[in-house]
Amino acid sequence: MGQGVWVIAEQRDGGFRKVTYEAVSEGRRVADALGTEVTVVVLGSGVEAIAGELGQYGADKVLVADDAALAEYTTDAYTNALSGILRTADAEVILMGASAQGKDLAGRLSARLNAGLAVECIGITVDAGKLRYKRPMFGGKILAEVEISGSPQLVTIRPNVMSITESVRGGAIEKVVVDVGEVKAGVVERKADAGGKLELTEADIIVSGGRGTGGDYAVIEALAAKLNAAVGASRSSVDEGWRPHSDQVGQTGKVVSPNLYVACGISGAIQHLAGMSTSKYIVAINKDPEAPIFSKSDFGIVGDLFEVVPAITRALG
Repeated sequence: MGQGVWVIAEQRDGGFRKVTYEAVSEGRRVADALGTEVTVVVLGSGVEAIAGELGQYGADKVLVADDAALAEYTTDAYTNALSGILRTADAEVILMGASAQGKDLAGRLSARLNAGLAVECIGITVDAGKLRYKRPMFGGKILAEVEISGSPQLVTIRPNVMSITESVRGGAIEKVVVDVGEVKAGVVERKADAGGKLELTEADIIVSGGRGTGGDYAVIEALAAKLNAAVGASRSSVDEGWRPHSDQVGQTGKVVSPNLYVACGISGAIQHLAGMSTSKYIVAINKDPEAPIFSKSDFGIVGDLFEVVPAITRALG
């Protein structure tokens, strides 16, 4: 077995994604249980200035690959750079977020490093030095505990599940030179959502609408604004063209784990449940008392969402 816990950080526009702090915090907890250290790898351009803050969350050492070729995420460049670093690392476990970027990288790194991979993990336990990973399977119908043979063990963690904990360590920064190799694809243009739209996978509260909205999301957006929440949508709403695909929650959309998920006019098809069933609290609003969503909800309201949702918004003041 290898030694040490490694974490792959994810940053964007001069700041770390929330899932990075979750991964480093979880990495610290695992490392303490194993009696080892945490090393974080940061890739990008102009990222050295922010690397030091990871020591606050448990990083003993931070390797910084600061290269203009890594300014924008591209699969080839990041895979080549990371595999070069990790091949020489004696890592027992490598953690990263199960974000769009993390999912893109994880499979490739697993193949390059000949490492076992556990994805979308929602819990890690250490028992007598052996690591077990809890993850949903079969569309969230079951929770499985899996073990990985050999090392390194590559693990992606579901965003918004692991707690962020401050555990100040040295966070010593070490610059590394990487070879990005042959890069066949590049970023031509990046378009950001206007208005500072909350990212679904990082939101603490999500208010989602489904076919029951009939395409009218005004009441959904009003409640979301009151709660400082992100707006989500079911696949049927996206297929109808009522919401962009970036809002879709579900098996073919984004997998989310907010503290509060409010499902408005969503029946609760298994594909949608697979994307939000690990939310801490689920509130369902639907006029059909037999809607499957109620079987997964902590609180349910049977009624017309166009009457119930505005009433909730008014009650919030």
